[in-house]
Amino acid sequence: MIKINENAPHFSAKAFNNEEFVTVSLSDYKGKWVVLFFYPADFTFVCPTELGELADNYNELKKMNVEVLSVSTDTEFVHKAWYDNSEQIKKIKYPMVADPTGNICKAYGTYIESEGLSLRGTFVIDPDGILKAFEVNDNSIGRSVRELIRKIKAAQFVREHGEYVCPASWEPGDEALKPGIDLIGKI
Repeated sequence: MIKINENAPHFSAKAFNNEEFVTVSLSDYKGKWVVLFFYPADFTFVCPTELGELADNYNELKKMNVEVLSVSTDTEFVHKAWYDNSEQIKKIKYPMVADPTGNICKAYGTYIESEGLSLRGTFVIDPDGILKAFEVNDNSIGRSVRELIRKIKAAQFVREHGEYVCPASWEPGDEALKPGIDLIGKI
């Protein structure tokens, strides 16, 4: 079972990226923030809306020192076929990881054994490979990339300013809290 503030499970897998088949490993991204974005399957309904929204925000994420890896149980060949046939997916510049054995999904707790698919899971990993945040949704519930970006900014702020914490809906420029006995019962 994965846990917050512990090492994210390592993996190496085939991926489709920038019209090429490549191999990616989580360790390739040491020194960067990583978002693992698990989704059920290519050629589906909610998935292209989420992956397209990620693609639309990919440059902003890259400026934040974040790499995105989408992961499904499809093969890299199916990823390419989807890319070739969908205008929404054609916008993707981040690696689309193939997990046909479900081993990556199993390591992160998103695998649906009876279906051979993944739940919608989002995992934020810091530059040291430590899991900082995750959410897992039923496959009928799409995610918000704006909220994901907000969470990453909060995690980056806390990493840089370790004595502070970010309250609900914190955005850069908002006041952060410095925990101490003087705040108890006053918030």
